[in-house]
Amino acid sequence: MQPRAPHTGFTLIEILVVLVVVGLLASLAVFTMGGSSRQRELEDEVRELYLLMQTASEQAVLNNLELGLRLEQDSYQFLAFRDQTGDWKASGERLFRARSLPEWLTVTEFIESGAPRLVSSKDTLLPDVVFFSSGETTPFELEFTIGNGSDTLHVLASDGVSPMRWRKPGDDGSGG
Repeated sequence: MQPRAPHTGFTLIEILVVLVVVGLLASLAVFTMGGSSRQRELEDEVRELYLLMQTASEQAVLNNLELGLRLEQDSYQFLAFRDQTGDWKASGERLFRARSLPEWLTVTEFIESGAPRLVSSKDTLLPDVVFFSSGETTPFELEFTIGNGSDTLHVLASDGVSPMRWRKPGDDGSGG
C-alpha cells in the first residue's frame, strides 16, 4: 500500500468564505462611494439650474437683452424683458421653459433688494435675479438643501460682477 499524496488546493468552504467577504466589501464600497440617491438628485437639480443660469447670462450678453430668473416655492422659470412693451414675459426659448422642483428640495433665497431690476408698474411677472446684457447680474445667494434640517448644502452665488460660483458640501468657499 502506497502512502497517500498530500492534497493541495482550497476546499469548497474556503472558496465560499472568500466570495462572501469579497461581496460584502464590494457592496460596502458601492454604498459609501455612491452616497444617498437624494444627495445625487440634489446635486443634479443644482447642476441643471447652475448651467441654465450660466447659459442665460451668456445669452443676455450675446443677444443684448435682459433675462431674468423667477423662483417660486416649487418651481422656477426664466423671463425675458421686452423693450417694446417695457415688461417681463416668460422666455419663449425651449431651453428656458418653466421647470418644477422636487417637493423635498428646499431653496433659500438671499437676493439684494436694492439692486436694479427693470420693473414697471404693470409687471405681474418679476424676476428675482436679472442677467443684464452688460454681463452683470443681480447679487444673489441661493441655498439648496434636502428638507429643512439637512447638512448637505449647495450654494449658487454671485456678487453681481464676478462670475457665478457653485459651492458644494465640503467646499471651503473658494470653489466654482
